[in-house]
Amino acid sequence: MTEQYPTRTQEAREQSGSDLATLVYLIQAISLFTAVPFFVGVLINYFKRGDVRGTLAESHFRWQIRTFWFWLLWTVIGSLTWWLLGLGFVILGIAWVWAVYRVIRGWLALADNRPAY
Repeated sequence: MTEQYPTRTQEAREQSGSDLATLVYLIQAISLFTAVPFFVGVLINYFKRGDVRGTLAESHFRWQIRTFWFWLLWTVIGSLTWWLLGLGFVILGIAWVWAVYRVIRGWLALADNRPAY
């Protein structure tokens, strides 16, 4: 006889997804001062993406993944162009402010139980 594991209720899945999204927002907030944790956060998003499918957290995971990739793109562009009359520093500054905005906006939406967008 095989033992059946109880399936998680939708409420438990929602809470678990919300907790994971909160953890990733915290990691992203820390990453604003040191970039390394940003990579940890996006790995959590990718590894746990299937667990949050169909929950409110799914939109937050998508938001967090997009935040990471666009931040990385603009950080690389800014880093490669810093020598062009300081253009890179402007790009890096804008990328940082944009990442701050995305983390705060997403975290507040999550706290209000709203989708990220």
